[in-house]
Amino acid sequence: KNMTARTRKVRKLRGHVSHGHGRIGKHRKHPAGRGKAGGQHHQRTNIFKYHPGHFGKLGKKNFRVHRNRDWCEGVNLDKLWSLLSENARAAFLKDRKTVPVVDVTKSGFQKVLGRGRLPNVPMVVKA
Repeated sequence: KNMTARTRKVRKLRGHVSHGHGRIGKHRKHPAGRGKAGGQHHQRTNIFKYHPGHFGKLGKKNFRVHRNRDWCEGVNLDKLWSLLSENARAAFLKDRKTVPVVDVTKSGFQKVLGRGRLPNVPMVVKA
């Protein structure tokens, strides 16, 4: 809700010269500069104390980063079985003569990681 004009602090301060901002310090627009001004000059101690490591360089520049090149999503062994539908899972568990073929690239994965265990059913995995 918006505050009504008659309840604002300004109404009390009418007639008082400096409006609660003091005569000596004065309410000036941007006394310390705007934003991060003076980080290496008049605000130096604040920056060093509360923002260590703000200035300077770190590490090596890579001017041409190709993030696609090293993108390689992995899937664990224990999740492989869940890539099949429930009907297919039931069918392959009953009939051991047919073997499921799981193509992990169709599910958005590129490599198969070795965590977890699979049921004791042979399976062909394409990656």
